[in-house]
Amino acid sequence: MELIFLGTSSALPTKHRNHSAIALKSFGEVFLFDCGEATQRQMSKMKLSPMKVNKIFVTHFHGDHLLGIPGMIQSMGFRGRSEPLHLFGPPGLFKITEYMMGLGYFSISFDIHVHEIEFEKNSEMETNVILESDDYKILACKTDHTVLNMSYCIYEKRLPKFIKDKAIELGVKPGPDFGKLQSGIPVKVANKIVKPEHVLGQKRKGRKIVYSGDTRPCKQMIEFARNANVLIHESTFESKDEDRAYETGHSTAVQAADIAKKAKVNKLILTHISTRYKETDILETQAKEIFENTVVAEDLMKIEVKRHGH
Repeated sequence: MELIFLGTSSALPTKHRNHSAIALKSFGEVFLFDCGEATQRQMSKMKLSPMKVNKIFVTHFHGDHLLGIPGMIQSMGFRGRSEPLHLFGPPGLFKITEYMMGLGYFSISFDIHVHEIEFEKNSEMETNVILESDDYKILACKTDHTVLNMSYCIYEKRLPKFIKDKAIELGVKPGPDFGKLQSGIPVKVANKIVKPEHVLGQKRKGRKIVYSGDTRPCKQMIEFARNANVLIHESTFESKDEDRAYETGHSTAVQAADIAKKAKVNKLILTHISTRYKETDILETQAKEIFENTVVAEDLMKIEVKRHGH
């Protein structure tokens, strides 16, 4: 699992920081979380083709998180894309997508599927599984911004370790039956049934990545990020600007670190940095006083997400 930070600025881009966008390469796919203006240009610098992106997850509808999508769609059409594109985000995404499709003159030859994420009214702690495959599941949780914001969790599914020697001892021959047992399907050997639990070890925990989008510190983020390998949390301000952070629906570096500590995550990456910080040492220093394993994201930074203990 490789994270690529394509944009790490807050409301305004700078020479060194683009608008919000994070790519995740994993499971044979490229997922995009937020897509600020000029994201596709950042992708070209990393030799990451937008044509490989089939799913875009939008945290909220502020422009610095989504205005790269219309241009990317038009570029995909120009390149002759045929694969469907899936967009996920808060209610209202369908209407916004319609607006995007009305910008200028262009044509596309692929389908765009819009998935609006619904929650029960007044349900702060609710999380929804919005996408699931054999290899992963992606969840969303409402957090606390000035507009409705979705935080996202990507969780890797891991099958228990297959104990080959035990299977052979029970008479299972190497081949298709090994694969069936690994996938949880019993197999027949002579007159007996060999069940997966006979040849599988203990359950194994998969990797977990959580991305906050824009949010004030809130208790649901602590639970949502619990035991994550990586928590990517917005850190728009330093501590002395805590009041300003609250007014604008954001977090300080210290507040992000406090969430990381309470959630017992492995690594904290700070992003969505205000343009007032030409140097980010103050943010990293303040966060590390609370949570040592903290880094400030930089544009075009890559992070390989390893399993705990590796």
